[in-house]
Amino acid sequence: MALRKAVLSLGLSQGVAAEAVLGSGMFNAVQHESVRYASNQAVKQRIRAIKNIGKITKAMKMVAASKMKNAQIAVEQSRGLVDPFVRLFGDFPAVNSNKSVVVAVTSDKGLCGGLNSNITKYTRATLATTESEGKDVVVVSIGDKGRSQLTRIESQRYQLAIADTYKVRVTFGQASLIAEELIKHNPQSYQILFNKFRSAISFKPTVATILSPDLLEKQLEDVTGNSLDAYDIEASHERSDVLRDLTEFHLGVTLYNAMLENNCSEHASRMSAMENSTKSAGEMLGKLTLDYNRKRQATITTELIEIIAGASALMDE
Repeated sequence: MALRKAVLSLGLSQGVAAEAVLGSGMFNAVQHESVRYASNQAVKQRIRAIKNIGKITKAMKMVAASKMKNAQIAVEQSRGLVDPFVRLFGDFPAVNSNKSVVVAVTSDKGLCGGLNSNITKYTRATLATTESEGKDVVVVSIGDKGRSQLTRIESQRYQLAIADTYKVRVTFGQASLIAEELIKHNPQSYQILFNKFRSAISFKPTVATILSPDLLEKQLEDVTGNSLDAYDIEASHERSDVLRDLTEFHLGVTLYNAMLENNCSEHASRMSAMENSTKSAGEMLGKLTLDYNRKRQATITTELIEIIAGASALMDE
C-alpha cells in the first residue's frame, strides 16, 4: 500500500498525465490490493492459531507423561491384590447368572483417543449377549464419558452413574463405596469392563467377573473352578460368612484395580493422542507458512510490476 501511495503522489506531480495513467482503474486496483491484504491476514491469523494449538498439545503430552509414570506405579501395586483372587477363585466370564451388574469404567475427560469408545463398544456387545439369553442386567458407569455415551444407547437399563472419581487420587476407600452401591442391587454376578494397561502405546479392553456368594459356592463345586478347598475353614457354618466377606473384598479390590488400570491407560492414550496432534499441527503450520510466503511474494511482485508500468507510462508522456 505504501508503494501504491508513492505511485499516486508521483502521478499527481505530473498533473494530467497521471490521471491518464491511473484514471478510473485506480479504484479497482486498490480494491484488488485490499482483497490480497485480507487474504494474507487470514492466513497469518490461522498460522498464529495453529502455533498456539501446537504449544497446548505439547504441554498436554508432557503432563500426561508425568501422570502416567505415577499411575503406572499404583497399577503395579494394585495388581498384587487382584492376582491372588484370580488364582484362588478362577475366572468365569461366561457364567450363567439370572441377574448381573455390568460396570463400564471410563474417564471423566476426553482427548484420549478411542479409549472410552472401546469400552462402550464392549459394553454393548456384553449387553447384547445377555439380552439374547433373557437375563436381567443393570448398567453402571464410572466416569463422565461413559455416562454420556451409555445413557444415549442404554437408557432403559442404565441405573447408576459415578463421575468425578479421578479429580483426586484413586483410593481403595472410593472403590469400597462404589462396591457398596453395587451390592445393593443384589445381583448374582458383576462384570467390570476396563482398559488394562500394558505399555505406553498399548492397552487392552478387559472384563473381570465377580460372583455372588451363592453362585460362587456352586462354581466352587466344579473341579476346575477353584483352589479354596485347599484351605481349612474352622467351622462349616462360617463358610457362607467367609465367602460373603471374600466376595465383597474381591469386588472392592477389582474395582480399585480397574479404576487404576483405566486411569493409567487414559494418560497413556492422551499422551499418544497429543503427540499425534502436535505432529499434525507442525505439518499444517509448515504448509500454511509456505502458502503465506508465496502469497506475500506474489503481492510484492505484483506491486513492483505496477510501479514499473506506471513509471514507464509517465516517462512516455
